[in-house]
Amino acid sequence: MKTNSLASFFQKYAMILALIVVVIYFSIATGGKILYAQNINNLISQNAYVFVLATGMLMCMLTGGNIDLAVGSVVCFAGGIGALMLKSGINVWLAVFVMLIISLIIGQFQGYWIAWVSVPPFIATLAGMYAFRGLANVVLNGYAVAINDKVFLNVFGGGADCYVPDIFKIESVKLNVTCLVAGAIVAIIYLATTVAGIIKEKKFNIVSDNPVIKLIKAIVICIIIMTFAYILSTYKGIPTGLIWIAAVMLIYNYVLNNTAIGRYLYAVGGNEKATALSGVNTKLVYFIAYANMGFLAGLAGILTVARAASAQPTYGQGYEMDAIAACFIGGASAYGGTGKISGVFIGAALLGVINQGMSIMGVDSNYQKVVKGIVLLLAVMFDILSKREKQ
Repeated sequence: MKTNSLASFFQKYAMILALIVVVIYFSIATGGKILYAQNINNLISQNAYVFVLATGMLMCMLTGGNIDLAVGSVVCFAGGIGALMLKSGINVWLAVFVMLIISLIIGQFQGYWIAWVSVPPFIATLAGMYAFRGLANVVLNGYAVAINDKVFLNVFGGGADCYVPDIFKIESVKLNVTCLVAGAIVAIIYLATTVAGIIKEKKFNIVSDNPVIKLIKAIVICIIIMTFAYILSTYKGIPTGLIWIAAVMLIYNYVLNNTAIGRYLYAVGGNEKATALSGVNTKLVYFIAYANMGFLAGLAGILTVARAASAQPTYGQGYEMDAIAACFIGGASAYGGTGKISGVFIGAALLGVINQGMSIMGVDSNYQKVVKGIVLLLAVMFDILSKREKQ
């Protein structure tokens, strides 16, 4: 029994343990440089698009292991349109609105072919990948377009001032107090939510994980949150990129766990025919998943061009692969019906740490791709072997 419990523990928390091991390894290998506040800030801003795109990709994968290959091209296309609008002097919020609407329409366009014409998602989005990459080049005319709008850059994570102001600043304290306060609030809310969940389960006699293990896990996570907040507070505080990551992941975590569309996504991936027979419009579920993916690709495009303070025809290349890898590494099933936002966060963070760590160590970019490929393969193998054991 103890052996089974231990195996179940490692199976459930494999990716979390892997993330911890990888962080420890790179901390030693880089002489602690990877834990510098500026490097952590760079990790967040450089990988913000991965967190956003992987969140949308998860919803596509839940429908049956489907993916969207066009997201990188949509990122470039939407970013290019926004950059040209900002350069021409159009209001920043109108430009942002147009970028998101265009991306949403693209997602709906692809969702239509997938849901109602029954074109396989791989083919429909592969066509979109080529088409929108070409349109991005046409829009930008093959040239880079600089972005100088300070409001846009600061709000969406570009430039030296893209941080939340320290509203609780204390002159005698060298740390960013607002960052520490925010970290403490998040930790308290998480701990309180966990305790409330344990009490609720006990009240209704719901059999779940050992409450002691749950509580220990919550305390460990709270310690990590506060450590993370402290490190960021030693630099410039909370980067705006982190705000967008947190907002997207919290909203979609709620959608998947507490709404009808979330339940339908899992149901379609688990057994599409049975879901259709139960009265669910499965075609609409597919349509919503891909329309949403387009919308989040637009947001990722905004974050990408804001960070670079420019739009270029090459932006977005390989982004779809990073998003897919983050989902698989985070525990999303290659067959659909399984996956969580928390897993996506861990997968994206693990990829980011590996990239950052190898960059600091000076590892050749080609070898970095090799390592990412091996990590992805191991994650999928783990998923397949876990399913075989359950069967």
